Amino acid sequence: MIQRDIKENIKKDLFKKKIILLFGARQVGKTTLVKEIAEEMKLDYHWFTGDEVDTRLLLGNATSTQLKALYGTKKLIIIDEAQRIENIGLTLKISIDFLPDVQIIATGSSAFELANKIKEPLTGRKYEYHLFPFSYQELCAYHGELDEKRLLENRLIYGSYPDVIIASGEEKRTLLEITDSYLYKDLFAYEHIKKTSLFQKLLSALALQIGNEVSYNELASLVGANKETVEKYIDLLEQTFVIFKLHAYSRNVRNELKKSKKIYFFDNGIRNAILNNFLPLGSRNDVGALWKNYLISERIKLLHYNRINKNYYFWRTTQQQEIDYLEDANGMIDAYEFKWSENKKYKFPKTFLSHYNINETKVIHKSNYDTFLST
Repeated sequence: MIQRDIKENIKKDLFKKKIILLFGARQVGKTTLVKEIAEEMKLDYHWFTGDEVDTRLLLGNATSTQLKALYGTKKLIIIDEAQRIENIGLTLKISIDFLPDVQIIATGSSAFELANKIKEPLTGRKYEYHLFPFSYQELCAYHGELDEKRLLENRLIYGSYPDVIIASGEEKRTLLEITDSYLYKDLFAYEHIKKTSLFQKLLSALALQIGNEVSYNELASLVGANKETVEKYIDLLEQTFVIFKLHAYSRNVRNELKKSKKIYFFDNGIRNAILNNFLPLGSRNDVGALWKNYLISERIKLLHYNRINKNYYFWRTTQQQEIDYLEDANGMIDAYEFKWSENKKYKFPKTFLSHYNINETKVIHKSNYDTFLST
């Protein structure tokens, strides 16, 4: 069994009179993780899922008396896909105020929905966690580092969703199923997206542009929509953990790009499934983009799971000087450039080096990426 890096931290936070909130995209393993925790700690639990109508009715407007009857003698209550339950924030608040000895773990695949419903009611009453597709560290711990590095091409093409890792030989079929059946379920359900063809066009456009700066105006023109719709859909994709934004770093240099952004996917396999492109690396013209997407998404997992507080950016000037990825911790900058081939040379721009407090500069390639993805 592949162990999740946040499991032990969640265990330590149980029964501290706080709600545990576990965010993550659908199919990344939230349900499996919570059940593992309950079984390892030998806790009897009640399981509710917001995907079921009766659960939504029961938990949507429950009183403390009703909740006590629902929970019974169980000390652990798990509420899966909690974002689908109306007034869930108030229900969780009542639970912790009137039943403080009961531990509740609520999972959600839509940060936007769940955060909106819990922000005020649960102020000071919650611990938040995010779960991503399997990380490089998690897979190394399972396979061993040598075997995991041998699977690098597979990771660049198929990603690391749990079902994909398990379904050896069926990766393409599994990814297409995840994408078609689960990935956009929350968006279609809660935002009432009618123009699915427009949505698919936008997804394809974003998938083709990973590693490049994106313009909402250009995307709107490309897919035949207005800028506001494009911006809304992109925000929703971010809030459901499909994509994330990398903003331009700008502080001191006059000709730096200030408002630009790049969009990456949390999983290479999902990106490739959107384009239905699972060709081997030797037959592709987007290897550099896949490499960047893999490294940056894996690095973000590493920072998050190890509770390393850094802001991350890219850097570029109007003269086309560019650095793929920066991390800023208290004004000290680590700068990284990503090259698939270790033979490609790169010099960090003097303009950048002379204007900032630099802690580290490093070119990341196939021979040294393991150090970038390890603590």
